[in-house]
Amino acid sequence: MNRYICIHGHFYQPPRENPWLNEVELQDSAAPYHDWNERITDECYARNSASRILDEQGKIVDIMNNYSSMSFNFGPTLLEWMQKKEPNTYQAILDADKESMQHFSGHGAAIAQVYNHIIMPLANARDKETQVIWGIYDFKKRFGRDPEGMWLAETAADTPTLEVLAEHGIKYTILSPYQAKRYRKIGETKWEDAEGANINPKRPYLCNLPSGKKIVLFFYDAPVSQGIAFEKLLNSGETLAHRLVGAFDEKASEPQLMHIATDGETYGHHHRFGEMALSYALHHIEVEKLAQVTIYGEYLEKYPPTYEAEIIENTSWSCVHGVERWRSNCGCNTGAHPEWNQEWRKPIREAFDNLRDKLAPLYEQEIKQLGVDKPWEVRNDYIQVVMDRSQQNVEHFIKSHTSRELNMDEKVRFLKLMEMQYHTLLFFTSCGWFFDEVTGIETIQDIFYAARAIQLAKAVSNNDLEPEFLTYLEQAKSNMKELGSAADTYKNIVQPTMIDLLRVGAHYAVSSLFEEHSDELELYSFWATSENHEVLEAGKQRLSFGRAKIKSKVTWEEIRITYGVLHLGDHQLFGGVREFMSMEEFDKLRQELKTAFERGNVSEVIMLMDKHFQSHNYSFWHLFRDDQKKILDQVLAQTMLGVENDFQQLYDNNYPLISAMKTIGMKLPRPLQTTVEYIINTKLLREFESEKPNPEEISRLLDEVKRMRVRLRYNTLEFTISKRVDELTQQVQDHPENQDTMDQLIALLPILNGSKLEPDYWQAQNIAFRMQQNVYKDFKQRSKNGDQQAAVWCSKFEQLYNKLNLKA
Repeated sequence: MNRYICIHGHFYQPPRENPWLNEVELQDSAAPYHDWNERITDECYARNSASRILDEQGKIVDIMNNYSSMSFNFGPTLLEWMQKKEPNTYQAILDADKESMQHFSGHGAAIAQVYNHIIMPLANARDKETQVIWGIYDFKKRFGRDPEGMWLAETAADTPTLEVLAEHGIKYTILSPYQAKRYRKIGETKWEDAEGANINPKRPYLCNLPSGKKIVLFFYDAPVSQGIAFEKLLNSGETLAHRLVGAFDEKASEPQLMHIATDGETYGHHHRFGEMALSYALHHIEVEKLAQVTIYGEYLEKYPPTYEAEIIENTSWSCVHGVERWRSNCGCNTGAHPEWNQEWRKPIREAFDNLRDKLAPLYEQEIKQLGVDKPWEVRNDYIQVVMDRSQQNVEHFIKSHTSRELNMDEKVRFLKLMEMQYHTLLFFTSCGWFFDEVTGIETIQDIFYAARAIQLAKAVSNNDLEPEFLTYLEQAKSNMKELGSAADTYKNIVQPTMIDLLRVGAHYAVSSLFEEHSDELELYSFWATSENHEVLEAGKQRLSFGRAKIKSKVTWEEIRITYGVLHLGDHQLFGGVREFMSMEEFDKLRQELKTAFERGNVSEVIMLMDKHFQSHNYSFWHLFRDDQKKILDQVLAQTMLGVENDFQQLYDNNYPLISAMKTIGMKLPRPLQTTVEYIINTKLLREFESEKPNPEEISRLLDEVKRMRVRLRYNTLEFTISKRVDELTQQVQDHPENQDTMDQLIALLPILNGSKLEPDYWQAQNIAFRMQQNVYKDFKQRSKNGDQQAAVWCSKFEQLYNKLNLKA
């Protein structure tokens, strides 16, 4: 067979971490998930690691890992997040690459990506090299092998970028056919014009570079790739399969590679169940022998290029104007706001370019004073620290990259300089220019990284680059006049977010009132070590004071602090933090605060805070976002309990009237309807949240929903019950001999399946599918050997398996 199909998925999210905390903070727009990384992982990345193949009745007959049968790349910063927060999905991706090597002649499905998705033609030579080196190192560290290919952000390419890829051993990259300039058969002299995608995408092309190096280019099939993204090809796996196969040239005798490339998020996030269409298409193609599924590395080994090509300089797959989308108002946008302009893109690009060029000589000058002879080689190697911040590894890195022994202050200085360069690369992440509005979260995220670099520059050199940076941001006007410019956003959003060690100390001090005290506490990218901590209580009021050491896990800088925090109830907090001065001063502070609080003189306590901490006063609003929510949830829980009791009393007292009105079809007054809906939704939620949901009570409440025509809070209820079913199924796997949980699920699932709720049993199905392949077989064998208990277990498991829509 000389017909081959390769599907490439570009899986990527921009780095979303708070640059000071190295954590993704709460994003309300992703609710009910914590943040967009978590949401898209559930909707797409995880789904593709265990995608369903259905039969004609819609029953699940198989579960497959799509990654093992397709070509893919993952953004390194996304994988870094996933390794910490979604380890099961992360491991499934790594396992898929290893599995794919068995299918594809020793070639792995995964390829590398330039590190944080910068537009390479717009980067200077130094940044181009670091992006490639970091991308390769990250790939090797995770996948345990050298990458054969590398994905360029937005497929944006120019000849210098291809030179860097080739120099570092990358064999191929994937481009849009609209990026091809001309082509010819190797050995011939006449070039054929390829502009306007006038090139055969079903073969690889050798690109001879000016340096004498070579790289292979794969130009994907644009019509089918666009059809997947925009023409609903993912509505049917069989339709997708036939569209792929239908693109072959039936008259051609040479081998043909039909390959497509799309954002990986297409499969499950942008198109729900898109991952299932993909897995069915791959399955259908192989079973029906319509073509041979392959990946680029394997195809390249079998069929080296017989044609060569050149590219159009400074082009990409998502801007018809080349790479203008990332530096000018070229007209490319999402289309959501046709009345808006993107004039802001130019000043943002200029602001970042200017900042980078100011930071470069500062970095060189300061790092050389620490015994570094080759500053940019050290930056290229710094990925070794980014991926392993353990003290032993960092110590080794510093020692191996400096010509003399550094003291602790110099090590802190060294790390600050390296972090300054790390954030300099991050603020060029392409998403900052891709969308329509300068105050969007993607652009602000890049500005956050710039702010961190500016802060670090000032810390190591006392050189304040912020005023000049703001003059550029002032030229980047928002499309919403009330928001002003990017400079206003910087002052209103970015500056209040910036933290130093005192701010971390304030967070530690405030949170100490709401969490169980421990001598050592991990606060995101910091350590807090308690040296003294006391809490006094008087009714709702609490006073906390003490001493602690705050240390950054990233830059190793540390500070000893003295703190005091007064909690007046709810979220009303008043506190202060300062550098520790002396035990004498601390004892004076401690005694004065304690005396005033025990006298019940709150105003005196606040005056003492002002006296001892002066301008370093903090409140609830200085807490980090997730901890603000945690405290508000605690406060709100008590408030809502009272509200719930009031609603319940109103419901109980008026139930006969409500019931009678519903029976004769009368519309309830809005206050009563609101009461009914609140109580029933709350009771359902309580049942779903309980360790052992009561099927009878849930059934009764769902009957009430129908009778009372209650509007359910679908998102919250479905999310909660899905998690509970997952947890119960996990208990079945962890304790298979205990049949009580299985009985509960068998009773619960039909009730849920018969309601208007649509829980997602994806994780529970995965667990049951794995159990069917091992635990069930063991019980089945015991049953055959006469074990009656095992026979009962098998019968129950078969019921559960069926109710989870799995086909044995």
